[in-house]
Amino acid sequence: MIIMASKSPRRKELLGMITDNFRCIVSDVEEICPDGLSAIEECSLFARQKCEAVAAEHPCDTVIGCDTVVFLDGETLGKPKNPDEARRMVQQLRNNVHTVHTAVCVKKDDICHEFVCSTNVRFFDIPDADIEAYIRTDEPYDKAGAYGIQQTMGKYVDSIEGDYFNIMGLPVSRLYRLLREIGAL
Repeated sequence: MIIMASKSPRRKELLGMITDNFRCIVSDVEEICPDGLSAIEECSLFARQKCEAVAAEHPCDTVIGCDTVVFLDGETLGKPKNPDEARRMVQQLRNNVHTVHTAVCVKKDDICHEFVCSTNVRFFDIPDADIEAYIRTDEPYDKAGAYGIQQTMGKYVDSIEGDYFNIMGLPVSRLYRLLREIGAL
């Protein structure tokens, strides 16, 4: 059995593109980042911690842990806690290129297989009135960088360099190839 250590409906939907033989179990890992880690090191740490926490309870299964960060101008943009944070993040993203990193850790037979996928996204200008309307919705508050590419903010994307699904939180093609390579599919 494959287990996705996540509560993300987007990851669940994307893993469904690979297999329908899986279930989701949320890890109880508290995401506390030690100082001095790069964005890639941070998301790799959290992906591994989530994977290992669920794998400890399900040692005979293949467990997938993921973490996604949005990185812009030396800053990691997490999930905004309030409208002011969401506004600031979206204002930073407009007319700019940012990088979405998703770390994936797959544990099978006591061996962890890890990779990070990075995708560059450029947004067009986003009018202030559109930002204000957007932050009044529920969309920005459960997503790194205050947006989901598959929702409202998708209409402001100028260009994408890399894996589209990575921006949603699961690099489907790369994960599929890994799961086949290790005999989990």
